[in-house]
Amino acid sequence: MHIEFLVEDLSTAEALSYLLPNILSDSITFETHSFQGKQDLLSKLPNRLKGYQKWIPDYYRIIILVDKDNEDCQKLKRKLEKIAVDAGFVTKSVAKGQRKNKYQLINRIMIEELEAWFFGDIQAVTKAYPKVSKNICEKATYRDPDDIKGGTWEALERVLQKAGYHQGGLQKLKAARDIAPQMKPTKNSSKSFQVFYTCLLEIIQSE
Repeated sequence: MHIEFLVEDLSTAEALSYLLPNILSDSITFETHSFQGKQDLLSKLPNRLKGYQKWIPDYYRIIILVDKDNEDCQKLKRKLEKIAVDAGFVTKSVAKGQRKNKYQLINRIMIEELEAWFFGDIQAVTKAYPKVSKNICEKATYRDPDDIKGGTWEALERVLQKAGYHQGGLQKLKAARDIAPQMKPTKNSSKSFQVFYTCLLEIIQSE
């Protein structure tokens, strides 16, 4: 099996390059394609999927991963589902009610941003940046990684800068390279990460 990941930006692609080998079995290959932000992905997605539809083999799967940002989660999911269906794909959501339950495309929404996944594994953050307090996840502000007010990347920037890192502003790509290799998928407390992780496990089991 082979999985194509379509993601918003380079930092997400970078994080996945470290995470996926620790989740997927050796028999599953993958490739990650990044875009220049969410709107770039959404605008190019219809033609990208129509292009896939012309040649994609049965053993391929496509996973589209986008941030919720300030959008209504259900509306965003419906938008992604419509683009996929219009391109001729059976999505996981559509296949769920079918007897064969066969699908080739999965839409997944990060409830906040990639940085919520980092807050979901604070031990990975403190391993990457040892001066960050190990007790930070006990504060109410950071207890629910997917519900951090004011934006998760801004929150991560504040936390890292307070500890003396990223003084010129959060470098998202560097943060992904530093934190993602330390992450333990089974221990992540972000609900959106666990939904993503579960969908990968389902793919592995169906292989």
